[in-house]
Amino acid sequence: MAPDFKTPPPPTSVVTIEFPEKHVLLVTINRERAMNAIPMAGHWEGEALWRWFDNEPSLRVAVVTGKGQKSFSAGADLIEQNDRKKSANAKVPQHMPPGGFLGLSRRRGLKPVIAAVNGFALGGGFEIALNCDLVLASPTAKFGLTEVKRGLYAAAGGLPRVVKTFGMQLAAEIALTGRMLTAQELQQYGFLRVSESQESVVGDGLKLAKEIASQSPDAVIVSRAGLRDAWENASVERSAQLTEERWSQKLFEGENFRIGVEAFANKKQPAWVPSKL
Repeated sequence: MAPDFKTPPPPTSVVTIEFPEKHVLLVTINRERAMNAIPMAGHWEGEALWRWFDNEPSLRVAVVTGKGQKSFSAGADLIEQNDRKKSANAKVPQHMPPGGFLGLSRRRGLKPVIAAVNGFALGGGFEIALNCDLVLASPTAKFGLTEVKRGLYAAAGGLPRVVKTFGMQLAAEIALTGRMLTAQELQQYGFLRVSESQESVVGDGLKLAKEIASQSPDAVIVSRAGLRDAWENASVERSAQLTEERWSQKLFEGENFRIGVEAFANKKQPAWVPSKL
């Protein structure tokens, strides 16, 4: 049964949503027959879903995965793109939302999202993973920015993120050749952790989400913001300054800071309240 939400979740057709743990949202890309490729309407559905997730007080962390065992997401629905060349669908915006692919590949947001990559993460699927806060992968998962093979480029924020994550030279090999990399290769670069089996990857993601959800919601939001600022800014010190300027006073004046230190002093477990940041 779904929790008692402040507002109901937006309607979705490209993903399914579940609430398997307290404070945890599980999002499954649900186009198994199309290797979980995402049509344009799905990006806007995702944009609305992640905005709702950030604004819903009862939720603290999310896990995103793909339906089935073959694919996390094979990227854009190229059949749809080919058809759009012939006849534009006026009902669906023909450009990406601000959050990018599935509303995730360029999302900043407030709360962490974990990618549980169960299979192929290609094109936009890899771009989603590149912008998630943590990545777990099946031993059979493969990753690639394969757009150059189709006359495209990684336009949903993947190019700068692959450089930030892997460095210029490896990023160039990934983006310019379109070759796929295994989960084991990417684990060596610290990008992800490989689960024991394909069947366990979502469970591992939920276990990690549950651990994060047990921490102070305020502290998680501020810590994540600090990590993001450091990732997106050239200056390490300026990133630290930005986090302090934007978040420190709100954190220390918040209820969860009082709850945390009081619980520590009294040797009790803290009973966190929804974040008001």
